[in-house]
Amino acid sequence: MDILKCLAICSLLYGSNCLLLDENLRKVDKTLTVSNGDAFGAWTTMELCPPESYAIGYDMKIEPDQHSGDDTALNSIKLICGSKDGHYGSTVTSGEGSWGSWVGSTMCSYSTNQTYLTSFALQVELLQPGDRDDVAATYVKFWCSDLDMKDEHEIAHPPGHGLLGVYGNQSEKCNPGTAICGLQTNIEAPIFFGDDTALNNVRFFCCP
Repeated sequence: MDILKCLAICSLLYGSNCLLLDENLRKVDKTLTVSNGDAFGAWTTMELCPPESYAIGYDMKIEPDQHSGDDTALNSIKLICGSKDGHYGSTVTSGEGSWGSWVGSTMCSYSTNQTYLTSFALQVELLQPGDRDDVAATYVKFWCSDLDMKDEHEIAHPPGHGLLGVYGNQSEKCNPGTAICGLQTNIEAPIFFGDDTALNNVRFFCCP
């Protein structure tokens, strides 16, 4: 089907929640946000898991403590996508800071049913006074559940928190029958000889 026709049909059915991905229609049911993210930088491109897949785990790119140097901590977040039968599909990330390394995947559990990421909380160091080092976001953790909102559990990459800042409130949860399917991050571009912060904020998207 022609892309413009697809978009017209999607807009008619879903209005502003219509997204087009690889010529397949995917509805975003809900956007999850938190109130404690910082505002340095700019929002990067929204990225979604392939159709019929959801986030079953995540990874973080983190710069270790620089001691007396310029800290940026959390530089990027990667979603690990999987199908309803739990098979690994692909990964998606939206923007990436220049520092640090990926720490390794943290996955939702699989008991009776596959579970998916359905809400999150962001650890952030508040804006520092004067010329003290600003870091912004330092860690992220999630809650998983199945599509019926059962088997809910919290997951966080060990040790579960960053060195700086505190967690804000848990975001809203995806609606029943939906799970996190994509993300968009706010990242400050490198300043180099200034005070870099890298990832400042993130929003996640729920899909049916």
